[in-house]
Amino acid sequence: MKFLDQARVYIKSGSGGNGCVSFRRERYVEFGGPNGGDGGRGGNVIVTCVDNLNTLIDFRFQQHYKAGNGQNGMGSDCKGANGDDVELKVPPGTQILDEENETVLADLTKPGDQVVLANGGNGGFGNAHFKSSTNQAPRKANPGEPGEELILWLRLKLIADAGLVGLPNAGKSTFLASVSAAKPKIADYPFTTLHPNLGVVKAGDMDFVLADIPGLIEGAHEGAGIGDRFLGHIERCEIILHLVDATSDDPVTDYKVVRGELDAYGAGMEDKKELIALSKCDAMAPEEAQEKAKTLSEALEKEVIVLSAVSKLNLDHTLLRLGSTVKNNRQQKKDEANEPAAWSP
Repeated sequence: MKFLDQARVYIKSGSGGNGCVSFRRERYVEFGGPNGGDGGRGGNVIVTCVDNLNTLIDFRFQQHYKAGNGQNGMGSDCKGANGDDVELKVPPGTQILDEENETVLADLTKPGDQVVLANGGNGGFGNAHFKSSTNQAPRKANPGEPGEELILWLRLKLIADAGLVGLPNAGKSTFLASVSAAKPKIADYPFTTLHPNLGVVKAGDMDFVLADIPGLIEGAHEGAGIGDRFLGHIERCEIILHLVDATSDDPVTDYKVVRGELDAYGAGMEDKKELIALSKCDAMAPEEAQEKAKTLSEALEKEVIVLSAVSKLNLDHTLLRLGSTVKNNRQQKKDEANEPAAWSP
């Protein structure tokens, strides 16, 4: 299935039906009175989050969604039928933004989440509604209200527990393929990965979801290489695994370029927990890999893991570190959800 993380859609809710002007006409009933029914309500446009989708590709082939109009009222006090609702199904992690693609109108993160984007117009009143003691034969009825028209953007931000970041060709896809059943494209040239990939990883007694995003370049937070969209896919991660290519001439600069883009992007990325790993260490002698890792660690004043997805060097150790963080964060969120609200007089 082709991956699509952004789509533009046009929606229109249904218009309400018109009220009816009608009078009872029956033999031997001289003053039958008004019996015009009300118009039906227009259908709503609803967005529902479902758990069997992970892309917005369906919205590439259909961009217009219109709910049904309400039927007009009829005589004999018959109310018009309401218009049919139209439902858009989206994957978890979908944000709904306005026409300018700036203001977030809704954020659907869990299956079952639902939001009404456009309400159908009310049906008009028939003349029976206007009958009173002083006006027993009204000849007026209301028209139905028009529906709402909107142009919206749908933006998917994948929901994963951990995310892989690094420069292009840093070994992210190789790592994901080694630790999960995912089958991302792997090659020895930059920008092999063109869209995010997800894989389920088992670490000890727990499973978690790992996201591999395309390589970041300088200026990614401003949209260079559509890096701002890629960064959005790791916004919801609990921890980041930052891979630095051991075969690079300057691993310290490589790390700082990506780290700078994460900090500049914002959205809480600067505060996320991070593991740093020197990848592709199978491509050099163990002593050289250890020396590069030591140099990088001293320059950053952070721990650096010597890693190889091909030879499985420190693979289990890295997964256990990621899994432990994810497990602790899950437990913390669970405790916060169960914590009783503070009492106030």
